Amino acid sequence: MGATLLCELGLFLLCTLLCTGHAQDAVLTIEPSWSSFFIGESVTFKCDMKKGKDTDWYYQIKKDGQEFVPYDSNKDYKLQMISTYDSGEYQCSGEKKLSRDTKISNTVSVTVLADKPRATLTAGTTIIPVGGSVTLTCSVQSSDGWKYEWFRRTQRTSEGKIRDQENRDIRVSQGGIYSCRGTRGNPVYYTDISDDVTIEKTISNKVVVKQQPNWPQIFRGETITLTCEVQEGGETPEWEYEWRGPRTPTQWTHNNDVTFRVSESSSGDYMCKSRRRDDSYSSTEWSEAFTLSVSNKPKAKLRADNTAVPVGGSVTLTCSVNPSSSSGWKYYYYRDENSSEALTTQDAVFHSNGQISVSQEGLYRCRGGRGNPVYYTEDSQSVRIGKTAAPEPESSSFLTPLIVGLVCGVLLILLLLLLCRFKQDSFFTRTRSTNQSSAMNHMIKDEGQHSRHASTVQGDACVYESIKDHDDTQNDDSVLYAQVSQDRAKTKKDNDDSLLYTQVYHNKAKPKRHKGKPAPAAADETVYSEVKSQTALGNCAGIK
Repeated sequence: MGATLLCELGLFLLCTLLCTGHAQDAVLTIEPSWSSFFIGESVTFKCDMKKGKDTDWYYQIKKDGQEFVPYDSNKDYKLQMISTYDSGEYQCSGEKKLSRDTKISNTVSVTVLADKPRATLTAGTTIIPVGGSVTLTCSVQSSDGWKYEWFRRTQRTSEGKIRDQENRDIRVSQGGIYSCRGTRGNPVYYTDISDDVTIEKTISNKVVVKQQPNWPQIFRGETITLTCEVQEGGETPEWEYEWRGPRTPTQWTHNNDVTFRVSESSSGDYMCKSRRRDDSYSSTEWSEAFTLSVSNKPKAKLRADNTAVPVGGSVTLTCSVNPSSSSGWKYYYYRDENSSEALTTQDAVFHSNGQISVSQEGLYRCRGGRGNPVYYTEDSQSVRIGKTAAPEPESSSFLTPLIVGLVCGVLLILLLLLLCRFKQDSFFTRTRSTNQSSAMNHMIKDEGQHSRHASTVQGDACVYESIKDHDDTQNDDSVLYAQVSQDRAKTKKDNDDSLLYTQVYHNKAKPKRHKGKPAPAAADETVYSEVKSQTALGNCAGIK
């Protein structure tokens, strides 16, 4: 039963073919045989009947079951894609000229893409190592059958085609800007050119990043300069520089340094590289990373070796900045809490190690500063310096009582001398008063005593004494004179009868004139006293 059904089916198909006059041995092909095409490309349909000569047939092209190209004696048909509507299922059929036999080919699918493709260029690495090369790859997506054109340019040269390079992959050992595009078909169809890829050639020169000032620790708010130095070969003006870091520019520049004010975000690694100005795609390798660590603003510390200024001495102040690893500091000292003017050499003695010596009391503070422009630390805590006398040396405790004793002794002697002088003046005053009242009697009664005194005086010498008048004690100008003289004529005759005379003159001072009254004449009174002399010599005795 099953075999009978199969035979019947086969007979039915054979009958159908014979009745219609069609055969399935025709073949349709396309050139190029790509899976997809782009607007602007061309495709050629080729219909092969596989029997007889090509001239024995008429050929027809159908698209999606509909006649697209009517019967013609040409077996090939070239179609240029002008839109996406050219996409579809294509089939050809042939009709024999004499027998009117018909053959139908297979179906060929054609896809037309609207957008023109762009080539894509990729590089294994963009840095050519010293003495090496890199591989570049050009590709066009969603299609095949492409050949490639390669181009290179620099900032100094225009774009040029690289000869003898049509492959998908190429190797280059020269720096520059590279691009590519795909080509296929006849006439040639070109894709859009790829994006540029910059390839740099590494040269052997070494570079290093240096910091100025080269302090081991940098604080927030300071200004520093990073310098990129080429260690080998070339002169500095022949190089350009590029930086890589947290906040530095990445574009090439002629300056080999960057200056910036440090903040918290400045911490990180900094690198640089350089290239020759006459070949901008031949550069050095990146330098080793320079790590910048930023610390918070420090505070100065003030220390004094004493809190009181000794007499005639000074106090030494020392300012420092922690941590001890920081360097390059200069120190500024201030007196009084509100003072903003730093002390000068007129206020203190400055030492080479940053210390100062002060001899004035007050409230002192300090701060550190370094760099240009000057970066200041926070002010230190204040230290009060007083001015109290320091303990005296042991030698002064012995010397002071000695000096006091000498001064007291001298003063005591002076007081004794003044007392003696006072007593002596009082004694002479009493003696003169007594002699004034008894001068005359004393000379007469003591004749023998006066003779003995007179014998000691040789020649005609006379002695006068001024004696105050007893009657006029209020007038210092009253003078009483006593003159003792010897009569030499008598002594020649008789030595025993020699007489010694005493003549006393009383001379009173002139009285003061009163208005309208004449001054009275001064009276001169003369008193003679005869005194015998026991000596032969003539003498004059003055009575005091």
